Amino acid sequence: MTELQYMSTRGNAQPVTVSGAIAGGLAPDGGLYLPARLPVVEAHALDGLTSLPDIARVALGGFFEGDRLQPLLGEIVEAALDLQAPTTPVEASPDPLHVLELFHGPTAAFKDFGARFLAESLERLEAGGPRLTILVATSGDTGGAVAAAFYRRPWARVVILYPRGLVSPRQEQQLTCWGENVTSLRIQGTFDDCQRLVKEAFVDASLSSRHRLSSANSINIGRLLPQMVYYIASSLEVERRTRLPASYIIPAGNLGNAFAAVWARALGFPIGRIVLAHNSNRTVPDYLQTGVWQPRASIATLASAMDVGNPSNMERLRALYPTVDEMRGQLAADSVDDAAIRRRIVEDYAEFGRIWCPHTATAAEVYRRLPAADRRDRPWVLAATAHPAKFPEVVEPLIGGTVEVPSSLARLLQLPRRFQDLPPTLTALSAALE
Repeated sequence: MTELQYMSTRGNAQPVTVSGAIAGGLAPDGGLYLPARLPVVEAHALDGLTSLPDIARVALGGFFEGDRLQPLLGEIVEAALDLQAPTTPVEASPDPLHVLELFHGPTAAFKDFGARFLAESLERLEAGGPRLTILVATSGDTGGAVAAAFYRRPWARVVILYPRGLVSPRQEQQLTCWGENVTSLRIQGTFDDCQRLVKEAFVDASLSSRHRLSSANSINIGRLLPQMVYYIASSLEVERRTRLPASYIIPAGNLGNAFAAVWARALGFPIGRIVLAHNSNRTVPDYLQTGVWQPRASIATLASAMDVGNPSNMERLRALYPTVDEMRGQLAADSVDDAAIRRRIVEDYAEFGRIWCPHTATAAEVYRRLPAADRRDRPWVLAATAHPAKFPEVVEPLIGGTVEVPSSLARLLQLPRRFQDLPPTLTALSAALE
């Protein structure tokens, strides 16, 4: 059987199979892996399937073509994607509005899907071999999800880098409550500093090889593949319900979740428009408006997990859509400031009885800015990327009440914190790894 090859976006690395891309994380030339071609997925093969593991077996099969993980894909998705991701209608809305609820996993954020899939894949590739170091930069949710997924797996060490003072208290608790095979490093800088350190570590050949570095950020294709699955499932569910393709508004930071939706649409699933909802970090909206790609330092906002000034997955998007005009034909983007986030949480709770986290509120605000005819004439889905209980200091004063804490999150909140403070230098990170 022919193996599907994965190529670096920068074109200066040898092609690998999907196993090599998942185990390596970042390509040796600093690029991100993409398949040499998109597999063909026959939509009718998903007829009657509703569970995420069942949909994943069919939708992801071609991405593993000829790879040693292909015969194991069924057991990987059973273990990783046994989670709920319902697309629920907003009953009080006069328009066909839905919410894709991605916060039902163990750390109450969408990152659980990708982190669990990555851990199960690497379990089958790495167990019994030399210890792998999973190096992950996080702006809030990724680190907790990765820690939960890899906790107590003896073949893995997880090293989390997060920006000091720029994640919510409950996010920080989830980043630092593990111990054992999880090391938490609080970096004196921004998320972009954390992300830069991870990339610098990977391209340092000696460091990368000495510690067998791999990535669990959305630069790792093993994170993106399972995230396609919930968009596929959601789009099929909405089409069955409305007989129309669903359009999505997606809170966007490092663009991994958005890229997964773009991929799902490219495979032929019934997804209409894709609109990215950014906070005050306007790098992507400005690029689509001006045609000039200008990364910048990140700005701290209420939607802290989206505080990204140089999103990594733009490299994948630009590989798919090399010109800004091509990208404008596929995506739109808008920016929401903190005042609008607060207002949207207040107003939608009053009108719909729905409680948004600050990230989901960016999507809800962008939805409200659409022309009335657009909201009326097609089904829209807001990607709800985190549970509001992760942000009580923001949400509860706005709604005038408390947010019930999911039991999985409540357990983590009782554990002690363990972390180490570091300056944002590769020298400091190298010493911490040693």
